[in-house]
Amino acid sequence: MAVIPVDIASRPYEVRVGAGLLAELAPNCRGRLRKRGVPVITDANVHAAWGHVVETSLRDNGHEPHWRILPPGEATKSWDELAATVNWLLALEVERGDHIVALGGGVIGDLTGFCASVLKRGCNFIQVPTTLLAQVDSSVGGKTAINTPAGKNLVGAFHQPSLVLADLAALETLPRRDLLAGYAEVVKYGLIDDADFFAWCDTHAGAMIEGDGALREYAVAHSVASKARIVAEDEFETTGRRALLNLGHTFGHALEAETGFSTRLLHGEAVALGMVLAARYSARHGLMPHASAEHVARHIGEIGLPAGLPMLGMDCDGAALVRHMLHDKKMDAGTLPFLLMKGIGHTYLDKQVSLEDVAQFLDEELVREPA
Repeated sequence: MAVIPVDIASRPYEVRVGAGLLAELAPNCRGRLRKRGVPVITDANVHAAWGHVVETSLRDNGHEPHWRILPPGEATKSWDELAATVNWLLALEVERGDHIVALGGGVIGDLTGFCASVLKRGCNFIQVPTTLLAQVDSSVGGKTAINTPAGKNLVGAFHQPSLVLADLAALETLPRRDLLAGYAEVVKYGLIDDADFFAWCDTHAGAMIEGDGALREYAVAHSVASKARIVAEDEFETTGRRALLNLGHTFGHALEAETGFSTRLLHGEAVALGMVLAARYSARHGLMPHASAEHVARHIGEIGLPAGLPMLGMDCDGAALVRHMLHDKKMDAGTLPFLLMKGIGHTYLDKQVSLEDVAQFLDEELVREPA
């Protein structure tokens, strides 16, 4: 098991990465589960695959799980589910010193974390991510949120977990599409500031995705350590350092909005395509070599993720996608900073990007012939 510290001054915690952590959930949470009853929030798919393992671990160690089983999918991150889940926790008489368990992917982690942040002005929660995307990204760093009609993750709070348990065995039950979507957040760390890790991904991503256990542990642990380092430097995204973690997300969130936050385009798929667009836009303005941008696109495409806008079959223009961007959380005084690249492993925040130019670029990308 790899143990990665997240050294946030206000609330340091550990991320544990290894196989079999779900079966050992209760021992790993020892000292945090104060009562017999343990609230566990999950979705129907995860409960079907892993509910019995978690239940057995808790009951064998003297606890009784109280399950809240929600529908899978982005629609669960809503005002209605937030209110219903908070009321459920209040009915269980959850106290501030108790721990709520978030068992699932990013949707469950985000919703549960936001519930914990507002319940009695803040109670504890434990992230138990069961998807690759959640293990390497959303479970670490304390960003919690729900979606609204105006856009994705626009209502939320920073609220750090007490512990993160990333069980690699859970990846074995993931559909391949979800595994690939999670990989987008792995390779992102190489593109941000670690060209050597991008090279590792170039060499090993295929075998990692196919199930090599050692490669999976390295990919998850390295990604978590990368995010932990950045989050520790900028917990509340005030200095700009943490904003680097949003590489691909400005383009990606616009694509998610245009496709209705549906299974037509998974979040990780949107981020992957968003990173391709960020690289190509950077190359268009001479910030990085065109060959490097196409290297990024080729890697994303060969691994099985979308690497071009025509693949989505959207009936829109660049201006429509830019209108979605106007709801981006990074909007500041009417301008939208973009994460661009000066090369692979050299991402930076550019506050001088013209949205009209972005719209024109997207018009060109919407009709780009596949390489």
